[in-house]
This record gives sequence, structure tokens and C-alpha cells, in this order.
Amino acid sequence: MLYQLFETQRALLSPFAEFASASAKLYSHPLLPFAHTLLSPRVSAGLDLMHRLAKDYEKPGFDIHGVEVDGVDVAVQELVPVEKPFCRLLRFKRYTDDLAVLAKMKTQPTVLVVAPLSGHHSTLLRETVRQLLKDHKVFITDWTDARMVPTEVGPFHLDDYIAYVQEFIRHVGAADCHVISVCQPTVPVLAAISLMASRGETTPRSMTMMGGPIDARKSPTAVNNLATNKSHSWFENNVIFRVPPNYPGAGREVYPGFLQHTGFVAMNPDHHLKAHYDYFLDLVRGDGDSAETHRRFYDEYNAVLDMPAEYYLDTIKTVFQDFALVNGTWVVDGEPVRPQDIRGTALLTVEGELDDISGAGQTRAAHELCAGIPSEHQYHYDAIGAGHYGIFSGRRWRENVYPQLRDFIAKYDRPAAVASKSVARKTRKKSA
Repeated sequence: MLYQLFETQRALLSPFAEFASASAKLYSHPLLPFAHTLLSPRVSAGLDLMHRLAKDYEKPGFDIHGVEVDGVDVAVQELVPVEKPFCRLLRFKRYTDDLAVLAKMKTQPTVLVVAPLSGHHSTLLRETVRQLLKDHKVFITDWTDARMVPTEVGPFHLDDYIAYVQEFIRHVGAADCHVISVCQPTVPVLAAISLMASRGETTPRSMTMMGGPIDARKSPTAVNNLATNKSHSWFENNVIFRVPPNYPGAGREVYPGFLQHTGFVAMNPDHHLKAHYDYFLDLVRGDGDSAETHRRFYDEYNAVLDMPAEYYLDTIKTVFQDFALVNGTWVVDGEPVRPQDIRGTALLTVEGELDDISGAGQTRAAHELCAGIPSEHQYHYDAIGAGHYGIFSGRRWRENVYPQLRDFIAKYDRPAAVASKSVARKTRKKSA
């Protein structure tokens, strides 16, 4: 019922939002006399803000059409090599007529970025992708809004997420692949690679885990506390709703995006109030650059998706209540998840000093679990002054985190480097 009420409210507010937008433009149009009165800038700014608070935010595009490689402008085309019901694998293919740059790009490392399925669209990692494209061939997971997936497709569990990640790794080519997981997917990605290692499959050359809840018991945040203080049945009864009939996924049980957005805002309400008030003042002052920066951020931040209910509930139980990965009790399709079986894959973990979503030590815990990886192939980086989003977006990502990640990937972009040393170490242990 709550979802239907939200959709009714959205439908009622839609014409008012458009009216506010048109009126804001009217009060700021230079050819209209009343646009030059003393009050018109404030009226226009207030109406513009009203429009943005009431409008519906659709999924934005990546809009990456070109990057610079070695000082040369390179065209970028977005391709879809694999399409699944709940996710598309995107490839950002680069093109240039400069033969020297083209030859260099062909030899650059291939990275698979596993984006979060935790409320926001994968376009939240737009800046991550744009920066990576300067030195890498880039693939990324683009998760589908669950309300757009018909019920006939069936459910989507955490185990299915793991299977998707494995399929994408195999498609890209595990022997030539570096996997980067950001936030939520650190846990299922570690499980996916662990299972591949246990089966004797080739695993990626490296895996980078950024700001994720590998061990959610460490430095618990508000997100962790909510998951541990409420029972599993509480989540089933209070945050799971059926998709209304005006979507392709009508009848599917989901954790709605609008509820997730409410939770995001509730974590820092003062920050968002100030941001919107500053936006109002920027409009009044005519500071177009600052106003546009606000619009770009909130166009992304306010665009949310519905998560499949079974996937969300699996994650709550497995990651935040049972701590199954760190306790060694996680079983996927009858196979135990054993990170200690990973040997030929280098590991880098990244944490933000001010991260209020994944607390200090939660991501770093991967090193203890991956005991089969030689210590000389394990690395950790603390991004000083960075919050959760700062480790993959913004100035600290570009200037501090990315150079560490780029150099780490370059170091292990040699097929036999890690595996041979791992085997040598294993031989020494046997002879000892």
C-alpha cells in the first residue's frame, strides 16, 4: 500500500513540478518587465527549488563520449556485450586515429568494475569510469531497476548476484582481468572469486575492494547498527513492498528506491538542508556554475532504483547479521565460500578515513580472510580526509586514490607474476 501511495503522490505532484519549472523561467526571462523587479530573483529561485524537490528523477546516463589518453582526445562508445534480466555488462570502447595511442591502448590492462546494487544506479561511478578510461579498458556492471523486471523472470538472490559476477569475469577473461568492487559488492565479489579458486578456475590477476562491509562487526556505523538491531522479520514486514501495476515488474516484491533515498537523506539531514539552501542563494546571486554543480550531484543522488526483495534480505542476513563470510559459514549452492583458497590474485583494499557507511577496518578485513595470497601481494590504502564517496569520486579519488590503484593494477598486469611466486612460496612451505 505504501508504494501505491507514493506513486499517487508522485503523479499528483508531477504537474505542479512542471508548473514551478515554467514559472521559474518566466520570472527570470530577461525580456519580461517583471523579471527585473527586486523580488523576481528570489521568486524564480524558490520556484526552481520547488521544481527540483517535487520532480521525478530518472536514471541518468554515463554520458562519457571521450577521454584524453596521452594528450590525445579519444572517442568512447558504450557497448552492451552481455545482457541479463537483472544486469547489463557495459563496455566503454575507445577509438582513435592516432596509431601510437591506439597501439598503447591495446596493451593497457582490462578492468571489470562491479558497481553497487544498493539504491543508486551504476552511473554513480561515472567519475570512476572516466578516470579509469585514461589507462585501462573498462567494463562495468549496470544493475537493472527491479520494478522494470517482469515477475515471470523469477527471483534474484544474493547467490544469483555471485553467479552474474562470475559470468562477467569469464566473459571479460579472468586471466587478463582486474576486478574492482566498490562498497556493497566487495562481499559477493570476494565470494565469487573464492568459489572460482576453490574449483580450480583461473582467477583475476588482481582484485581491489573499496569501502565495503567485508567484516561489518568492525567500527559499526549507523547502517550496520540498523541491520543488527532489527530482526530479519522486521525488514520483511516493514521495508518490502510490491511494485504497483504501472510498471513492467508489477507484483514483484522489492525494497523500493524511495525508501532507500529517505534513509540516505536521514543519515545527514542537516547537510542536505544546507545544500538546498545554498543552491537557493546561488540562484538568487546568479552563480550559475555553483548551481549547476548542485544540479549534477542531486540529479545523480536523487535517482534511485528498487532492489529485489530476496537479494536485499539475503544481504541483510548473510552480511550484517550472520557475518557468514568472516565466520566461515557461508555456503553458495552447496559450496563453501573459502577466501583462503585464492592464491594467484593480488589484493588491494581501500578505505576512507571519514567513511560513515563502511567503518574503519571493515574492508581491510579481507586480508585476514585471504590467507592464501602471499603477504607481499597484499596492499592496503587509507584515503586521508575522504568520506565514503570520496574514495571513488571527486578530488581525493583523482589525486590520491586513483594513482595508487593505477600503479597496483600496472604492477600485476603480468600473467604469471603472482601465480609463480605463490607456487614458489607453497613449495618452500612443503619442503620446510
